[in-house]
Amino acid sequence: MTNLNIDNYLDTHYIHRSNWLRAAVLGANDGIISISSLAIGVAAASSSREPILLATVAGLVAGALSMAAGEYVSVSSQTDIEKADIEREKKELEEMPAEEMQILAEIYERRGLKKETALQVAKELTETDALGAHVRDELGITELTQANPIQAALASGAAFTAGGFLPLMVALLAPVPLMEYALYVVTIMALVVLGAVSARTGGSSSKKAIIRIVIWGTIAMGLSALVGYLFGVRV
Repeated sequence: MTNLNIDNYLDTHYIHRSNWLRAAVLGANDGIISISSLAIGVAAASSSREPILLATVAGLVAGALSMAAGEYVSVSSQTDIEKADIEREKKELEEMPAEEMQILAEIYERRGLKKETALQVAKELTETDALGAHVRDELGITELTQANPIQAALASGAAFTAGGFLPLMVALLAPVPLMEYALYVVTIMALVVLGAVSARTGGSSSKKAIIRIVIWGTIAMGLSALVGYLFGVRV
């Protein structure tokens, strides 16, 4: 029988990429859509390039910093909660080990094991690594689900900057009368690429990812253009 290398086996799945992939896709998507929408909204109310560029650059800087800071704070809060739960579990294992082992056995029984088998598995795992078993199976915390605040913040901020750079280049180079159309076309193309890349990286359906991201991007840009037209201030 061939020996199975568990690390190589896990590499064939995609769940271990979920944390950084989520932050990167969210950042890039937000960068593309929000900066394009901002530029389109200003372009709809402006007849010169300077206000569009100013709004685009300001939005890009503020958005990247906001995304990175927000991601860091939210993921740090999640990490703090996880650490507090682990400490609480450690204390419970010290104070009532028998009850905790019974809880573990009941968890395995609900997953389909016979009562005797569940109790035996709980005993063996408790003898090997009681805290690790409870953290994984009672709290649902694993290495795959644990988030890294710095990694998430950097991925989100960098992805937002990369996504927002595209509409910035359009605002810088496209003719002002055609600015809105150029922004829309470039944005949709970028969203299609982003949807395909994120789906491929995550091992999911490219078609669904592309349709989803294009629809919401179009709605966001359309509403932003509408706001610009409603104000109707040509500067």
